[in-house]
Amino acid sequence: MASDSGKRAPQRVVKCPQCGGDSIYSPGNPYRPFCSARCKGLDLGAWASESFRVPDETPPDDQPFGDPKLQ
Repeated sequence: MASDSGKRAPQRVVKCPQCGGDSIYSPGNPYRPFCSARCKGLDLGAWASESFRVPDETPPDDQPFGDPKLQ
C-alpha cells in the first residue's frame, strides 16, 4: 500500500480562450477551459450569433469553378 504524503499535483493553469486570463483546468472549475461564467457566456453568444466563421472559397452557384481565363 502506497503512503500518502499529503502532496497534491500542481493545478494546471491555462489561458482562457475568451479573455486570455488564467484559468484553472480541473474538474473543480465548472467553466473550464474558461475562467468564469461570463467568459463562457460570451463565447457561447459569439457562436450563437455566428461570429466564428470559417472562410469558404467555393464560388457561388452562378459562377463556374476554376480560373475563368481557362474557360
